[in-house]
Amino acid sequence: MQVVNEHETSTTTTNEAGRLADFIMFTQRSFLLDLSKELNIGNISYAQFFLLGYLAKEDYLTMTQISNKMGHSTAAATGLVDRLEKLGYVQRLHAADDRRKGMVQITRKGLDLVNRMRDGIAHDIAELMAQMDAGSSAEAAASFSELSDFLMQGGR
Repeated sequence: MQVVNEHETSTTTTNEAGRLADFIMFTQRSFLLDLSKELNIGNISYAQFFLLGYLAKEDYLTMTQISNKMGHSTAAATGLVDRLEKLGYVQRLHAADDRRKGMVQITRKGLDLVNRMRDGIAHDIAELMAQMDAGSSAEAAASFSELSDFLMQGGR
């Protein structure tokens, strides 16, 4: 019978989490550098881009949902949406059942920007994974998939 040492398991988990954190920080730096270049071209801010990222995953968001997701007041969220609308990245809609209910939807131009950034990240990760042996690459992909599913289901 094998006895599992809780301290050893905890230390291994902590070490693995630390290595994953290093990977995330590395990829985040790369992403932010690429994003900075892209945003300077399009004249939008990080907050506006992150809002586009939220909108890219939804049919639409209300102003209240936007302010909650962004951690901003409704007035600040309205300012973000106003600027993005002027640049053609989002459009405002009204609910069919209640015209007072304002909704925000990403446009094709906004989706193109989000997809271009996502594709750049995917390309960088594919290059890293191509340097790994097949078993490690498959294991990493499965782990990323599991983590992604957890996060998308509201894990954080």
